[in-house]
Amino acid sequence: MLSQFETLERITAEHYATDEELQFLLTYTESFNLRKATYQVLQSLETQIVQETYDKLAQAHPEVFQVKGQELSTKWKVDTTRVLRYIAAAVLLDDGESLRNRFLLWFQTLMKAFGVRRNCYLTYEVLKAVLQNNLMANQYRLIEPFLEMTQEVLGGTLEEFKAD
Repeated sequence: MLSQFETLERITAEHYATDEELQFLLTYTESFNLRKATYQVLQSLETQIVQETYDKLAQAHPEVFQVKGQELSTKWKVDTTRVLRYIAAAVLLDDGESLRNRFLLWFQTLMKAFGVRRNCYLTYEVLKAVLQNNLMANQYRLIEPFLEMTQEVLGGTLEEFKAD
């Protein structure tokens, strides 16, 4: 949404916006109540979602929390909470472009530097399942593209790990 407003601002400096160029406002307005409800659910269930993801990940892939001999459960929870909040904001604002450019690409640099991209892939794979179980279907459909983007940017793709 913010990115779309920036584009609209550039357009209107040159000419009045067309109906097509304003369509995103109508689409956003129509989806606002669902976006707000999804944001609020994520806010209220944040601790539960992160803990449930942690528990499932610890059971299936405990190595995710051991990086170069260090136990990183607490750091993982802080990072996962931060990412979930950015995703929630992106859902509310309908702004995947800002999520990608203002947060994920920066965070990706850190994940690559620490060599934990596979851990990110696994984390967001489990998080997707946890969210699907905790959200209504229409809420999950709204958040799913942001989850997919997050997993791909931070963790890569399944094909990358099959090649290793």
